[in-house]
Amino acid sequence: MSDIQIVDAPAGVEGAGFFATSLDKAIGLARANSLWPLPFATSCCGIEFMATMASHYDLSRFGAERLSFSPRQADLLMVMGTIAKKMGPVLRQVYLQMAEPRWVIAVGACASSGGIFDTYSVLQGIDEIIPVDVYVPGCPPRPEAIIDGFINIQKLVKTETLRRRNEPQYQKLLASYGIQ
Repeated sequence: MSDIQIVDAPAGVEGAGFFATSLDKAIGLARANSLWPLPFATSCCGIEFMATMASHYDLSRFGAERLSFSPRQADLLMVMGTIAKKMGPVLRQVYLQMAEPRWVIAVGACASSGGIFDTYSVLQGIDEIIPVDVYVPGCPPRPEAIIDGFINIQKLVKTETLRRRNEPQYQKLLASYGIQ
């Protein structure tokens, strides 16, 4: 018995010699299994992310083989660690430089809510400046939690429409952050 799990084909019509599905489902499947994360690590959660990328946990098994350190080549922003208020504009600029479609994971207590640093200089959650799709709890979160957050992003990506940015709900969300 093998531990390898094969990804199911998207729902469609099959027959002898053909398979038909919607373009949304096929592209969603391809996007979900080929995400290019940009790690924005500022503290201890970054160390846990390194463990997640290492051979024991190996995040590349889930389609995140290529880390991107350029926002223009990434589609998943993984914010890990404490974000000082002075760092906020930099994080927002990195997010805005990413092309659509783009997704965000807030990894750890500090990125999600400021963590134990309830001070004037620490941003109390990155959702104050950019929209967040998935929150990963923990201080710091274990690699298994980071993988779970990544799997949740994959589920989200598989079910999104191709025109996410043009949907009124998404336009309203971006407008609430002052993004056009």
